[in-house]
Amino acid sequence: MSRRLPWGPMARLTGRRILFAVPVLAVVTFGVFAVAAASPFDPVRAYAGTAGLTASQENLDQLRENLGVDRPLTGRWWDWLTSALHGDLGDSAVMRQPVAQVIGERLGWSVLLAATAFLAAIVVGTLLGVLAARRRGSPLDRAVTSLAYTLEAAPPFWLGLLAVWLFALKLGVLPAGGLTDTGSTTVGAGQVLSHLVLPAGVLAVSQLPWFVLYVRQGVGEALDEDPVRGAKARGLAQRTVLFGHALRSGTLPVLTLIGSRVPELITGALLVETVFSWPGIAAATVQAATSVDFSLLAALTVLATCAVLAGNWAADLLYGLADPRVGFDG
Repeated sequence: MSRRLPWGPMARLTGRRILFAVPVLAVVTFGVFAVAAASPFDPVRAYAGTAGLTASQENLDQLRENLGVDRPLTGRWWDWLTSALHGDLGDSAVMRQPVAQVIGERLGWSVLLAATAFLAAIVVGTLLGVLAARRRGSPLDRAVTSLAYTLEAAPPFWLGLLAVWLFALKLGVLPAGGLTDTGSTTVGAGQVLSHLVLPAGVLAVSQLPWFVLYVRQGVGEALDEDPVRGAKARGLAQRTVLFGHALRSGTLPVLTLIGSRVPELITGALLVETVFSWPGIAAATVQAATSVDFSLLAALTVLATCAVLAGNWAADLLYGLADPRVGFDG
């Protein structure tokens, strides 16, 4: 008989997290405006481009007034916040588009890349971790853990450049970047998948070590616990003991790891998108930061913060469902 889901405690946990997120997002957005205001980059000259090199000071001052960057910090932040609460994220000065449109055109590709890579890292990392834990101290265990520690020290952008050199330039089996083939006017599923392999693979490899090491440790400790020993003594098949008992108990800490990996996943995705010219939000983030695009920078920061908060909420939710003893009081 299946266990009923505890909808009430889950709803209370979700409500608490939403209430916690409100002041966090307010502080984060204010911090973005404060840091941008203290930045040495001039948003007016960034907006004007090459024309700003020859423009008079009077024209620059007028442009500064039109963009609203001459107003006090708190006023700019409050206007953006109240407009955002009504669904208006403002206009991007550097992109010459509404912020909602800038994000909408790019967010889907970033989500596709990050979700594919994260899922691959979880599946492959769990499999390698279980294999290593099954025969601790064996050559396979030493090889897997050594590889994990090596990859843990490798920056994602370095892995990306290495992947481009090997698979695109040397072997010529995969495209080096972009979303479609050169000269193509349509975006087909086949092209997207072939162009997704390298960036998603590199991002997955950058996240892989943590899952391998955590699963190896958790499953290895679970194999020494009395319930698992009892399952072995009852003559259950080794596969049943490993995947039905040890894996379930040993991967509970991994559920918490899933939420904590979201910030690094976002950072890694931005680096990977830049290396492979993937049409996600990386380019928009870089332009917003270097051009001090207040509206776009604040919206992207809120988006990243929401992703981190959602990851932590999902991790606590999964942990509570997997282990009823923990509950949903976090």
